Amino acid sequence: MAAGTDAKSSRILPRRWRSRPLRQSRRRSRSAGGFSLIELVIVIVIIAIIAAIAIPRLSRSSEGAADAATAQNVAVLQKAVDLYAAEHGNYPDPDQVHDQLTLYTDSNGAVSKEKSPPFTFGPYVRKLPPLTTGPNKGSSDIGAKGKSGIAWIYDGTTGVVTVNTGVDPSTSTTQPTSNPPTNESNSGPGSKSDD
Repeated sequence: MAAGTDAKSSRILPRRWRSRPLRQSRRRSRSAGGFSLIELVIVIVIIAIIAAIAIPRLSRSSEGAADAATAQNVAVLQKAVDLYAAEHGNYPDPDQVHDQLTLYTDSNGAVSKEKSPPFTFGPYVRKLPPLTTGPNKGSSDIGAKGKSGIAWIYDGTTGVVTVNTGVDPSTSTTQPTSNPPTNESNSGPGSKSDD
């Protein structure tokens, strides 16, 4: 009876549900299986090419961002020095420039942590920004040229703040970012004239 029910059920079942010969099922499993080796190699090569193009571009943009942050920090420090000079009539002392920019000062430049008379000026910055590039990266100290480990070089006679890159600025051919070229058509106390 079992043989009769199998024959009967094979007539009732649709064709696609019936058992197939072994050859047909092997052929279908190979074609429906997965990716061939050549397809995988092609995909890996394409991904490698995209990575070779993208990685240098990303690293250049991060270097550019660090340079832009450094230029912004120089501008902030230069404005703080200029504001100090406007209120005190002279530039900060090179030996005390860190304290004179971050603490309260009196009219003579003496510093105090508390805002109480006569210490009514400042602070001009909350803290000195750290250097984002160069050999002194991470340092936020400011001082005169020649001190080791400082991030920002401060010239007490001119009030100019520059980045300590480890290169002597007097031999450099580029101008510091905090000293823009003057426009000779301007007339004022800081302009040059051909008199």
